[in-house]
Amino acid sequence: MPTPRKRFGQHFLCDQAIIQRIVATLAPAASLHLVEIGPGQGALTIPVLKQTKQLEVIELDRDLIPVLKERAAKLGALTVHEADVLAFDLASIKKDERLLHVFGNLPYNISTPLIFHLLDYANIIADMLFMLQKEVAERLAAKPRDEQYGRLSVMVQYYCQVDLLFDVPPEAFFPPPQVQSSIVRLIPYREPPHLAINFETFANIVKQAFGQRRKTLRNSLKKTVSAEQWEQLKINPTMRPEDLSVNDFVNISNLVSRV
Repeated sequence: MPTPRKRFGQHFLCDQAIIQRIVATLAPAASLHLVEIGPGQGALTIPVLKQTKQLEVIELDRDLIPVLKERAAKLGALTVHEADVLAFDLASIKKDERLLHVFGNLPYNISTPLIFHLLDYANIIADMLFMLQKEVAERLAAKPRDEQYGRLSVMVQYYCQVDLLFDVPPEAFFPPPQVQSSIVRLIPYREPPHLAINFETFANIVKQAFGQRRKTLRNSLKKTVSAEQWEQLKINPTMRPEDLSVNDFVNISNLVSRV
């Protein structure tokens, strides 16, 4: 059995009750185009493949791939993409009208950049079900004025409905991580409820604001938003970024974009 690799952030899920609960939440079906990220030794891959008879996975660790293929050999058609998911073009595997259903136990050391990478493909993804470090999952789902609310919350919630589902204890893994984990579902909006006229401007404003989150909005966005524009927006510029909703950031961005 391959040894978990620290540099890949590997913690293999081994608790059968948790595995069954995750698979039930995923609700796999043969009609769905399912894509697993980081299948590891196949804790989720095998029960999903048993139900669907076909599955695509993206795995970077070449030592795990033979193990995975051997375990899956008689269960169905397993397509393995040996690749770094951070550089992987998801659009390359979409072959028909079906949207992708993406799932996986994400390596904690790349979970945030990976989610930003996947958001680039939100238009071809039906939903994403991930195991994440609990702290990251809470940041994804956080609301304004929550302690965890930040740039990640705003950017993900611009694209997706976020549902925090349930926690997974460290003892469900080998080796046990030093942190709690959580299952979270992201459902990309087909039409964003708050649409930025210029997405790049929106993303830059969010980044600027939370890059200096202890400063007031007037100070952190002083190069972008004028006093007159704050008046038009009816947003108090003495507030801090964690006080604003996704819609507030979109409204700021759209006013700036119209100038």
